[in-house]
Amino acid sequence: MAEYDTGRTMGRAAAGVRAADIDEGLRAHMNKVYGTMSVGMLITFAAAWAISGLATTTDPALAAAQIGEGKYLTSLGAAIYTSPLKWVIMFLPLAFVFGFGAAINRLSAASAQLVFYVFAATMGLSISWIFMVFTGYSVIQVFLITSIAFAGLSIWGYTTKKDISGWGSFLIMGVIGLIVASIINIFLGSPAIMFAISIIGVLIFAGLTAYDTQKIKNTYLQMAHTGDQEWLGKAAIMGALNLYLDFINMFMFLLQLLGNRE
Repeated sequence: MAEYDTGRTMGRAAAGVRAADIDEGLRAHMNKVYGTMSVGMLITFAAAWAISGLATTTDPALAAAQIGEGKYLTSLGAAIYTSPLKWVIMFLPLAFVFGFGAAINRLSAASAQLVFYVFAATMGLSISWIFMVFTGYSVIQVFLITSIAFAGLSIWGYTTKKDISGWGSFLIMGVIGLIVASIINIFLGSPAIMFAISIIGVLIFAGLTAYDTQKIKNTYLQMAHTGDQEWLGKAAIMGALNLYLDFINMFMFLLQLLGNRE
């Protein structure tokens, strides 16, 4: 009997150690996800701000096109925003995401992280126009609003006991619908459609923030026992990419709704 009690006690202790190791590993994994995402976000907004600065000028001697009173596009700005190159820049991040997803299994974790940061800079180029269209104050204000909303949704997705994995297919269908509607509205230019797209977009990416956070957590818990650090490292990069896209899209849709235009 004493041997049985001793064995049971040792079994419980071992289980407790394994659970503690998994909890510690999960914290490290989530820190990696949020840290990588944050660096990507910093790269994106730094690139967007720098490119918008190079693309505009107040000196008529350097102007390639006028965009407002005392404000002009440089030759770089004209190439980015008014030439056919603008279509390549607009859709480049989308192509990058699909390519990254297809190539992730062939990349090392270090290479995947580097590619993610290159993608973040590409996204900065794609959204650099916001600093010309919206006031700097409103960009910062909407960024803070998005940050608070994102943090709350991600914390809920991480801590909730409710299984929200069923949201995935519905939300992805919503994203596809948003992409199609946005492309159509490029040619229609309807403010009403843009308003509807922005509201629906905020709701969809709010849901995806919670969904992706829970998925990242559950994926780690399912795979932690393998001890494959290379795989877990790439999983952290893909998790960071998903949450990064949730944040950026929610920010852009909120900016359309709340931003003050120049």
